[in-house]
Amino acid sequence: MRSLIFEPFSGAAGDMILASLIGLGVDSEKVRDVIESAVDVSVSVDKVDKRGIEAVNVRIDVPHETHSRHYCELTDVIKSAGLPAAVEQSALGVFAILAEAESRVHGLSLEELHFHEVGQKDALADVIGSCFAIHELGADAVFCTPVNVGGGKIESAHGVMAVPAPATLEILRQSDLVFYGHGCMEMLTPTGAAILAYFAKPLDNLPRGTVSSVGYGAGDADTADPNVLRSMIMEMQDTISRDTIEILETNVDDVTGEILGSLFEKLLSVGARDVTITPATMKKGRSGHIIKVITKPENSDRVARELMKETGTLGIRVIPTRHRYVADRRMDRVSINLGSQHFEVSVKIAQDKNGEILHMSAEYEDCRRVAEKIKLPLKEVIRRVEEEAWGRFL
Repeated sequence: MRSLIFEPFSGAAGDMILASLIGLGVDSEKVRDVIESAVDVSVSVDKVDKRGIEAVNVRIDVPHETHSRHYCELTDVIKSAGLPAAVEQSALGVFAILAEAESRVHGLSLEELHFHEVGQKDALADVIGSCFAIHELGADAVFCTPVNVGGGKIESAHGVMAVPAPATLEILRQSDLVFYGHGCMEMLTPTGAAILAYFAKPLDNLPRGTVSSVGYGAGDADTADPNVLRSMIMEMQDTISRDTIEILETNVDDVTGEILGSLFEKLLSVGARDVTITPATMKKGRSGHIIKVITKPENSDRVARELMKETGTLGIRVIPTRHRYVADRRMDRVSINLGSQHFEVSVKIAQDKNGEILHMSAEYEDCRRVAEKIKLPLKEVIRRVEEEAWGRFL
């Protein structure tokens, strides 16, 4: 699978994303023509040295000052630009993410909302250019490794704020992107976050595969480490996602069933992904249990601590694993008529990186409520919902 992968170890901004895509081989003249025909700006592309790394540098020159714009003004600019349909849809999608984040931060409706920095012509240019370049590359999928948001404080219209900026944090909260903080300045901008959130799926580690091209997009900062965004085109050999886990295991022989029963929810609440408790015969013929917990490495300490507090165990084994394969999952809904009534039921859809559906399962609680209402066996409701889902989504 031909994949576009972003590696924002030094953050990401709109111009860095665009520059890295040009570094991958997107025609800079085409990008310039698309941007300059859509927005009243001029675009220059050159190469710069960032701590010994040659990177593409994109500059957006805005000839006139621009006032803050309302959200509807931004969408009108994009819709009237004559962009290819797919590029227009993506640009509108990116600005919708920005608008919804700003709306939640300021407590304003989209109709009342107006943009300052992200409503300027250079931001419009970055978004339109990046959307065009991503579609030009024509990758089968887009991924993003954990994003460095930076650290410290920033000056904003609201006063001094901690990094990440409020709108950036809101975009991260609503997306699946994984992030961390390193450094003493803002590394991830709202525009950069919105572009990544719209296009990319999170990726913990680089997968197996072969790399055909690499691009470096320069940021504006001069930092101790190269302020660049790296992107690559990779032919991925895995079609199923992978993530990193640890398995914690302990034996207990003096814990009651009531405590074990409550243990599940407590471990899940502190980061466990799955919990298994198996009856076992311990030394001297005593009855006991083996408790096995799957968790992300960053949650292992909290899970182990809770396990010790709840069970009194004095030691917990960490079973090393390289990684695990996981299906990409999403929720959707199906409409179904049962008896004389109409219902909307949630279904969980598991698929691989190519979008091929591997499994579908009806949501238990929805099906239970339907079964109780129409007096059908639960297993029959589940069967009919899943049958409807396969017919709709396959």
